[in-house]
Amino acid sequence: MGVSYDVKLDDSQHAPTQPEPGKARIYVIQDDGPWGSHQHYTLRIGLDGTWVGAYKQNSYVTVSVEPGERHLCANVQSDSSFGKLVELTHFTAEAGKVYYFRTRFLAGMPGPTPPILDLDPVDSDQANHLISSYPLSISRPNK
Repeated sequence: MGVSYDVKLDDSQHAPTQPEPGKARIYVIQDDGPWGSHQHYTLRIGLDGTWVGAYKQNSYVTVSVEPGERHLCANVQSDSSFGKLVELTHFTAEAGKVYYFRTRFLAGMPGPTPPILDLDPVDSDQANHLISSYPLSISRPNK
């Protein structure tokens, strides 16, 4: 898993953009809500087996992709037990389309049990609302 990211938040970005010609665009939104207790964790986003970026603190990341079957994952960037949290999904990207996914932490069992990481498609209306409220995450791999 080796790659870790430094993430900065850009509050000036608040509108989805259309895909490049011949490509699809995906948005992945970290949504812990205004009272989220896990907002200090950075989540890495992987696409087709390669880390493509990261985000934190109720923000979003966007990636342009080629059409075809795509495999998406989210993982907590941490050396703690939270770093074992991984969520996976797949979808078929079509040129010209935009796809929205959301990660959330769901409550774990009471006690030392970590929460559950959830990664699911999200309705475009809900996604546009979240994107208009949250900053864009800009990530760079740490050296």
